[in-house]
Amino acid sequence: MSIETLPLDKQLCFALYASSKEIAKAYRDKLAPHGITYPQYLILSALWDQDHRTVSEIGAELQLDSGTLTPMIKRLEEAGWVLRIRQKPDERRVYVDLTEKGKTLKDDAACAVAEIWSDLNLNEDTYHVLLNQLHSITAKLQKGDD
Repeated sequence: MSIETLPLDKQLCFALYASSKEIAKAYRDKLAPHGITYPQYLILSALWDQDHRTVSEIGAELQLDSGTLTPMIKRLEEAGWVLRIRQKPDERRVYVDLTEKGKTLKDDAACAVAEIWSDLNLNEDTYHVLLNQLHSITAKLQKGDD
């Protein structure tokens, strides 16, 4: 590729941005009937993978700081999806646990999300190739942050 600026529709950064925006919108639309937002779904997904985690553990996985994460977790708690538990003797350490309501949401959310990928007619092989490429790009860019 040449050094000159590419037209916007030929720039990978814009394609990733536009795609990410549309995927977030699709998730928002499919998850709204279940009473959760896309960012809340990401938090719940982390807990469905492994329950009883600290806020910092969830933040590390989602690449979010606690200042961003804490208000979202508070809203999840207010809605009855999770509980926040301060561990003694160090009450600064906050654990997040799924409630029964939060645990039962997993199957409904999985079905809603599966509809998105089904609507895209994305076969499993293509899905995994794309996922691996995006993980690789992310990892290479994060190495530059060191």
